[in-house]
Amino acid sequence: MAVSILHGVVITALVSTLVGARIAAADEFASERRQMMQEVMAIAHETGSMTGRRSFDDQVVAAMGRIPRHAFVPADQVPSAYRNRPLPIGYGQTISQPYIVALMTDLAKVAPGDTVLEVGTGSGYQAALMSVLARAVYSIEIIEPLGLQAQQRLKAMGYDNVEVRLGDGYDGWEEHAPYDAILVTAAASHIPPPLVRQLKVGGRMVIPVGAAFMVQQLMLVEKNPDGTIKTRQILPVAFVPLTGKR
Repeated sequence: MAVSILHGVVITALVSTLVGARIAAADEFASERRQMMQEVMAIAHETGSMTGRRSFDDQVVAAMGRIPRHAFVPADQVPSAYRNRPLPIGYGQTISQPYIVALMTDLAKVAPGDTVLEVGTGSGYQAALMSVLARAVYSIEIIEPLGLQAQQRLKAMGYDNVEVRLGDGYDGWEEHAPYDAILVTAAASHIPPPLVRQLKVGGRMVIPVGAAFMVQQLMLVEKNPDGTIKTRQILPVAFVPLTGKR
């Protein structure tokens, strides 16, 4: 549509300008990133009896320690970018709390040759993190302005192995399946069957499950050789709801 093309042109120019300025200032946030990761690791230790993860993989920690979170939030949220809390990114959506981002990434156990599906691109921060750890990341965003912004932001920042698509993530992205890992960054009322089908045998899905605007459970879903799944509740969480037709 003409509106979409216009949005794309405007967003491309705006995001490229903003991202360039924020990356240039990345070094001034280095100490804040270190402090953020120290807090994330402290929480991991405290919650380890519940999550089974008293510490996170060194590669996850290193990747989060160098990705400029401030480049993924609106300008008015930059002063809070490295606080361990979710932040609004517009359209009723948020960028997740750093601890939760680290936990979900760690649970996914992504390897360098893996293909990852993300449902809910949002700002693109989680996709950027996964791109450092995986071979390819396919991310779906249902809110068009957010998807366009994330796509241009990731491209401008050099995350070339991430592809963003606009659409309903409930149905996944069949073209690139099966996936070694699937991360869902919004709460679903149930585990979507299309995502289970697109998960590789031995693969892992991390997804918050529960009613909208209530306490949900972060779930780890693993696919068995016979196609069945085993699930484990990891931690009570509160995510924005998965939007779409279902």
